[in-house]
Amino acid sequence: IAKMVPDLSLKKLFDMSDAELAEKLRNNQDDLAKAKELRQLYKGSDLSAAVVRQAQKLEGSVRNTGIHACGVIITPDDITNFVPVATAKDSEMYCTQYDNSVAESAGLLKMDFLGLKTLTLIKDAVRNVKQTKGIVLDPDSFPIDDEKTYELFQRGETVGIFQYESTGMQKYMRELKPTVFADLIAMNALYRPGPLEYIPSFIKRKHGEEAIVYDLDDCEEYLKETYGITVYQEQVMLLSQKLAGFSKGEADTLRKAMGKKQKEVLDKMKPLFLERGADKGHNIEKLEKIWKDWEAFALYAFNKSHSTCYAWIAYQTAYLKANYPAEYMASVLSNNMNDMKQVTFFMEECRRIGLAVLGPDVNESNYFFTVNKEGAVRFGLGAIKGLGSSPVDAIISERKENGPFVSVFDFAKRVNPRNCNRTTFESLVYGGGFDSFKEMHRAQFFVEDTKGRLFLDSIMRFGAEYQKNLNSPQIDIFSTGDESSNLPEPVIPKTEEWGTVYRLNKEKEVIGIFISGHPLDDFKVEINSFCNGTVEMLNHMPLNRGRDLHIPAIITEAEHRFTKNGDPFGTLTIEDYHDSYKLFLWRENYLKFRHFIQPGTFVAIKGKIEIPPRRSELEFVIHAIELLQNLKESKAKSIHLKVSSKTITHSLVMDINKLCQSNEGKCSLHFTVFDQLDDLEVRMTSKTIKVNPTNTFFNELDKLDVTYEIR
Repeated sequence: IAKMVPDLSLKKLFDMSDAELAEKLRNNQDDLAKAKELRQLYKGSDLSAAVVRQAQKLEGSVRNTGIHACGVIITPDDITNFVPVATAKDSEMYCTQYDNSVAESAGLLKMDFLGLKTLTLIKDAVRNVKQTKGIVLDPDSFPIDDEKTYELFQRGETVGIFQYESTGMQKYMRELKPTVFADLIAMNALYRPGPLEYIPSFIKRKHGEEAIVYDLDDCEEYLKETYGITVYQEQVMLLSQKLAGFSKGEADTLRKAMGKKQKEVLDKMKPLFLERGADKGHNIEKLEKIWKDWEAFALYAFNKSHSTCYAWIAYQTAYLKANYPAEYMASVLSNNMNDMKQVTFFMEECRRIGLAVLGPDVNESNYFFTVNKEGAVRFGLGAIKGLGSSPVDAIISERKENGPFVSVFDFAKRVNPRNCNRTTFESLVYGGGFDSFKEMHRAQFFVEDTKGRLFLDSIMRFGAEYQKNLNSPQIDIFSTGDESSNLPEPVIPKTEEWGTVYRLNKEKEVIGIFISGHPLDDFKVEINSFCNGTVEMLNHMPLNRGRDLHIPAIITEAEHRFTKNGDPFGTLTIEDYHDSYKLFLWRENYLKFRHFIQPGTFVAIKGKIEIPPRRSELEFVIHAIELLQNLKESKAKSIHLKVSSKTITHSLVMDINKLCQSNEGKCSLHFTVFDQLDDLEVRMTSKTIKVNPTNTFFNELDKLDVTYEIR
């Protein structure tokens, strides 16, 4: 009823007579019957009075207030002289009590000022370049035709590049191979839900694989840069002026109608366009087609100036990544430091492009990510849990004032214990902040003495005692004045280094990610020899549909649970080098594999991505789970060693022979000697020697620089 008569409230519907209702609905019998039926339904109900009361409370009240992300009203005088204002929710900021469209129609000037964290990212990258290379960059002066930058776009290596980093955009960048800035502007406008379908045609036209056709010859002037495809609102404005003689004001009205999808305005302007276009000698049928295309275009019309600004910011980020990759990626990591999933993602991108990412270090790290003298990205101390800005500032300040720390004892002597407490020391040890001091490893900090005290506490007591003596005003007549410098350093206890898994788990506790390695590093032989899948594939199932996968992973979270019917099931979150995924084990699978549902377990999961019977969506159907450390024993049948003929010496042969004899086992041994220049190879099998495929065996082969493969 409200749709039939907008000003007919629910209360009025109950109060008015049948005659008034009939007049209000202009005697429309169908609507009148519906209104009477609705009124009778509620009048005959005990709820009618309550409904009326609620309607009176709700009608005309403001449901909620929203604030535009970047909209600003500009007035020539105090804003309260022009429009009612209110304070925004949870803020002292003023906002208008008018909607944005009402404010504009009332004559107020509304501007959108968009803030982007990408601008901060660019500023930080420029600062990094100045610090590491002494070069002062001006982003607004970057050359628009930089070859390295366009090559980066052409390769689709746009991770970390504003507006161009999605996998879809990377794919289209590789296909388009942009060569000019106009290509980037167009792709920024086209890669949106509406115009996305035009991208393949745009790419084909750029490469001459599809003919560029213009509806009228006069269209070429403004559509040439986009290969005959209307991409921008500005093109419509210019063409409306050229084809139909629209004034600049009329062209802008057309743009607004398209941008705000005001169909009634477009309907009014169509006759004008056709009439004036025909008067200029254009074919009326062609004009009809152009207008029809424009109406469809109105659904996704994009502003070229907006796209240009975005493309320029994207170009600046791409220029920095192409020419100063370490400094740029350090800035990207710093600006995502609070999201460890993003940090992991961008660290992987660093490794992909050949940039080393080093863990935190008390002698090199600042609060944020930086670039060291060797050009590697150094982790920021601010990313370590337990280290606030105060201890980090104290460490950096002391280092700048008095030079690098030479040992952990020197560190304890120089930092203020009020800023750097036990938690600070502990977090630095776990995070690898002291790893550059080679005289100690992490396990030694946590060795207990005979009284049950940790060596870490002894280090801190030593530092506190040193500072106490240094600052003491009491000097007796026998004092030499340098007692603090004579204070003996505690004797470093001896102990075994932590195992890889324990060390990395502690690292992850304080940083959130693995830095100095990954728990799966110990299983590289098994992974390279017997596994063919990654956890990332499970997060992109449609792309891997029908594939049989063997995925190596570590179980990071696990639960044994029950359904509403009391049936047991299990959940396990698996993680590898790049991604994580949550799996469910039901019925038979739960009964078969429940003993694996334990955090910290290394597993190899075999399965297939498919739609199971009586299901409608793709799933990873698990066929088998086994311990990753058992793969070699259960799968390995033979070891194949591959050696270049140029590297074979009597010494190498003797070393391999000695290694094989000390690792006797059940796997057959095969040799391939190859000559790359002549493209020749000789294959041989040992009839007497069989080996045991242990990690020690393969580590020794790595030292001998011998390539190997397990089959």
